[in-house]
Amino acid sequence: MSDRADIRTPVTILTGFLGSGKTTLMNRALRDPAMARTAVVINEFGEIAIDHALTTASNDTILVLENGCLCCTVFGDLVQTLNRLYHAREAGEAIFDQVVIETSGLAELAPVLQAFLSEPTLAGLYHVRTVIVTVDAVNAEYTLSEHTVSVRQVALADYILITKLDLIAPPERDAKQGTLVARLRRCNATALIGAANDPAIDPMALMRRAALDPSTGSHAAKAWLDDAISNNHAEHAHDTAIASFSLIREAPIPRDALQLLLTSLEKHLGPSLLRVKGLVNVAEEPDQPAVIQGAQHLLHNLTWLSQWPDADRRTRIVFITHGIEPGELAELVNLLDRVAERTANARLRAGIEKSRERRSF
Repeated sequence: MSDRADIRTPVTILTGFLGSGKTTLMNRALRDPAMARTAVVINEFGEIAIDHALTTASNDTILVLENGCLCCTVFGDLVQTLNRLYHAREAGEAIFDQVVIETSGLAELAPVLQAFLSEPTLAGLYHVRTVIVTVDAVNAEYTLSEHTVSVRQVALADYILITKLDLIAPPERDAKQGTLVARLRRCNATALIGAANDPAIDPMALMRRAALDPSTGSHAAKAWLDDAISNNHAEHAHDTAIASFSLIREAPIPRDALQLLLTSLEKHLGPSLLRVKGLVNVAEEPDQPAVIQGAQHLLHNLTWLSQWPDADRRTRIVFITHGIEPGELAELVNLLDRVAERTANARLRAGIEKSRERRSF
C-alpha cells in the first residue's frame, strides 16, 4: 500500500434505502466505547433534520448535512465538513481517528466514492475503508424491484446487513432470508452478507474493518478478487441491469496500452461504470502490480504494490456496471484492449524507427 494510504483518515460509509435501519445500526455501534474516537457525518434528505436527534454518540463530533442528497446538492458541504473536521483535529479542537458517514436513503454511492478519488481535499486527507449497506427484509423484494438506487447500493457494498428479520413470523423467516440472500448475491457476488440482529455481527467491528481492497496486497484481498472473477461470468444473471465483467490477462499489459484502455472505458462507459478495481501486470514493472480503482467517470491514477501477493501474476480487473449487458461489456473491453495494445505497439515501433534514424546521422 502506498504511504499516503497509511496516513489518511479512514472513512466508513453506511447506507441503505429509506427505512432500512441505518440509524438503528449506527446507534448500536456508537454505544460501544471503542467508537468514542469516531466523527459521524449524517446526511438527511428533507427540510427538517431528524436522524441526528435519534443518534446516540459517545462524543459531540456529529455533523448533519441537511436538505439534500449526499451525491448531489450537499456534495460541497461534505467536502467543507470533512476539511473542517481535519483542521479542527489539527488545532486540538476535535479528537477522532475515523469517520462514519451515514447517507440518506436516496444517495447514489458511485459519485460519493468517486469524490474520495478525485476531489483533492478528500483524496489527500481521507480514504474510504469500507461500505456497509442495510437491507430491510420486510420490504426488500419490492424495494429492489422498484428502486434502482437500492440495487446500486447493494452492488457497491463490501458488507450487506439484513435488518428487520425479527418482524417476520418464524415459520416464514428462514425461507424469506434464503430467498433474499440469493437475490442480493445476484446483485453482488462478493460482499459479506449477514443478519443485523445476529449476535455474531459486531457493527463496531465492521465499521473499523478494512474492506477487501486489492491495494493492500493481502491474501484476503486476492481471495476477494478471485471470487469476484469466478462468480461473475458473462452468463451470470444480475438484478435490475446491474452486471459485472472480469478482464483477465495472462500476458503483461504495456503501460501505454493500459492507459489507453482505461481512458477509453471512461469515455465509453461514463456513469454506467459504477465501480472498478483490480490488479494489473504492467510489462514495464513486472515485479510490482498496479492497482486500479475507480467509479463512474474517474479511474484513479495507478498506484503500485511493492510486490505481488503470491505467484499468481495475471491481470485481474472486475467491472461493476449498470445498464450494460455483460456480453456487450465483454465485447467492448476486448475491442478496446486489442486497439490499445496495437496502438502501444505502433508507438513502440515508431520510437524504434526514430531512434534508428537519429543513429544514422
